[in-house]
Amino acid sequence: MKVKVRAPGSCGELVQGTLEGKNFLITCPIDIFSEVTVQMHTQPVAAGDKTIEAVRRTWAYLGVALERFAVKAESALPRGKGMASSSADISAACQAAALCGGSSLTPDEIADIALGIEPTDGIFYPGIAMFDHVGGLTRRLLGCPPPMTVAVFDVGGEVDTLQFNKRSDLASLNQAKEPQVRQAVDMVTRGLASGDCALIGQGATLSALANQSILTKACLPKIVDLIPRYGAVGVNTAHSGTVIGILFAGGSQEVGACVGAVRAACPELSFLGTSQVIAGGLTIMGGNSDE
Repeated sequence: MKVKVRAPGSCGELVQGTLEGKNFLITCPIDIFSEVTVQMHTQPVAAGDKTIEAVRRTWAYLGVALERFAVKAESALPRGKGMASSSADISAACQAAALCGGSSLTPDEIADIALGIEPTDGIFYPGIAMFDHVGGLTRRLLGCPPPMTVAVFDVGGEVDTLQFNKRSDLASLNQAKEPQVRQAVDMVTRGLASGDCALIGQGATLSALANQSILTKACLPKIVDLIPRYGAVGVNTAHSGTVIGILFAGGSQEVGACVGAVRAACPELSFLGTSQVIAGGLTIMGGNSDE
């Protein structure tokens, strides 16, 4: 049996922080993907340790006897940037392994398996989700995004998710910004419910700026001041990563001009490209029982 599953990556998060001390993020899935193929009765492996661990944990959960198997991960997502590269690999591997074993997993089951490996983005939930990326306590579907474009920039370097979430000052810093985060959640939630890109952008911007106390992105205030003249509705960031997204309502004609202005104003940033904000969730790309 051989199965391929695709998972979206993300451009950081629309909101991230804590509410009453409980961790959460609001997902920002984009149309850049990881694809994981799992095949039974063979041996070659072209995937990282976390992806292989996801297969093993899935089969243990389902009671499938471990056999020789192959895992192949193909991803267009850069590592260590806050674009959910590991979460995409792990979640796709979980579902591919389950399908190989004759079952399928719900998003909640995937979350439980993935969180046993590392803090996890909820990009495998359908639509946009509010998800506790550390303990899984919060799992709330917020609806589908309206058409939105995001221009993705990178401040450089890498952030290790595991080490970031072990910071001794993280809880206190998150607590200090809870008032802004609560307001951001309200804006984004209402924006998703009404299809209001501007409200989503305002909430995302508020969360991004509040997170400067935890992980500073030096050029972010300059970007926030610059982009309204080019029709952008706001910014979002990888709250534990290195990317900055500039958000536009779908069909905006000023994306290129805005990208050029930001590159001129912040030459230290790298432009990674333009993507669409999409509904999250996994896609079965193919499967057969002939091999």
